[in-house]
Amino acid sequence: MISTVNLTQRYGKRVLFDKINITLDAGKRYGLIGANGAGKSTFMKILAGELEPSEGEVQIQPGAKLGMLGQNQYAFEDFTLKDAVLYGNRRLYEAQKEKERLYMEGNFDDDAVNNRLAELEIVCAEEDPTYESDVHIEKLLTALGFPVEMHDNLMSSITGGDKFKILLAQVLFLKPDILLLDEPTNNLDMETIAWLENELRRHEGVLVVISHDRHFLNAVVTNILDLDFKTIREFTGNYDDWYIAANLMAKQQEMERSRKLKEKEELEKFIARFSANASKARQATSRQKQLEKLDIEEIKISSRRDPSIVFKANREIGNEVLEVNALSKSYDGKRVFENLSFKVNKGDKIALIGSNGVGKSTLLEILMGNLEADSGSFKWGQTIHSTYFPQNSTDIVRGEQKLYEWIQGFDMKWHIDEIRKCLGRMLFSGEEQEKRVGDCSGGEKHRIMLSKMMMDSANFLVLDEPDNHLDLEAIVSLGEALHNYRGGVICVTHDRELIDAFANRIIKIEDDGTISDFEGNYEDFVEFAK
Repeated sequence: MISTVNLTQRYGKRVLFDKINITLDAGKRYGLIGANGAGKSTFMKILAGELEPSEGEVQIQPGAKLGMLGQNQYAFEDFTLKDAVLYGNRRLYEAQKEKERLYMEGNFDDDAVNNRLAELEIVCAEEDPTYESDVHIEKLLTALGFPVEMHDNLMSSITGGDKFKILLAQVLFLKPDILLLDEPTNNLDMETIAWLENELRRHEGVLVVISHDRHFLNAVVTNILDLDFKTIREFTGNYDDWYIAANLMAKQQEMERSRKLKEKEELEKFIARFSANASKARQATSRQKQLEKLDIEEIKISSRRDPSIVFKANREIGNEVLEVNALSKSYDGKRVFENLSFKVNKGDKIALIGSNGVGKSTLLEILMGNLEADSGSFKWGQTIHSTYFPQNSTDIVRGEQKLYEWIQGFDMKWHIDEIRKCLGRMLFSGEEQEKRVGDCSGGEKHRIMLSKMMMDSANFLVLDEPDNHLDLEAIVSLGEALHNYRGGVICVTHDRELIDAFANRIIKIEDDGTISDFEGNYEDFVEFAK
């Protein structure tokens, strides 16, 4: 349905990918994976026709409809929510709006008007043969958390995260034959992600999705496109299947190279020993020919790099950790949560979950002293030294300072060598540590914040969606670090694999402001909540 021919993309001397030839078939759902900076989003934009490749071309089956998840959430500020979704099918949108305008003008004595209305009716029937576009839009918006009474509100009235949800509804409304989604689960809560998984599993055309959510990839995709070594390798199966197959291939290549190196060494020894021996000269010549034919491939360097995240507590955590009593908070008269009470015990590693807007981030901001509660109280234990990863870390990590200078600004007693080691563990080379923090990408800023948290040596970690902007390798490393950490944890995340890695307690803030408190892992919590 869509294929690439010798597709190449380079920026100056840097080659992202070179001569990619693949065909993507209808009925298959592809997960496009690779390290940050490998070129996934660039490749997706080339498929969509939004970016010209350096070389090669994209071929699309004639008549196939292509849709790509938009990234400019502020492009429809003057649209109502439902009109922004309808715009996903621009031909239908323009036909409906022109019909509305002509009916408003009411000049039905004009034959030209009546003829135009007839033409527009044909367009509407072609694009919406069942005349259910309004119903479809209403279902999409409701499923994404927008009640019916909001559907006529302007896009300018909702938050940036909610605007992205509208862009997702927009591309799903189009029902394209070729559906391209770059990080569609961003800003979605767990229930909405589960809904999206079901929607995408029903997609009948080609789906290509970029996601750092392993659970989502495992639930949705049938094939993996692995962008690495400046090319794309296709694997059948989901992310877990790819992980097993890719590691097996790497080990086989390493074993084959080791075997050939050993053979090379033995041939060279024989030649050196017997080349001057007349009786062995023929054998030595034969070995020389074998040596010349021996093809020893270099082990290609993967663009994937695994960070080494290690949180060490500076002191043992005491028996009194945190007690929250009847906390309540409202904004502009609207209740966020009311009378929240719970106690954190020694050894607790808590995943704080709930729908968007229920106050998870608000609660963390209160606990960290950055926000006042309307009523209620909380008390940290005397032994607790906490460190915080706020949701807006990308806005906090800014300025003209070099990476290590920015971190040292939190505590001038921290030795610069230790800071550099932490940055190195988060994959910043010596040269990269010299750049300004303000010039870093979202993913880099999150890795800088994690480096700062490692320097804190705190015995309690508070994290608000730390996995945003991180690649899969970094998220796996974070999960392992939280699992191995000997202190306490409260972490807000929608990544179910990350929760499975560390959480031994689940606290869910319900939509009505109450909480469900479950001791155990997330899988058991889901069974319990059924």
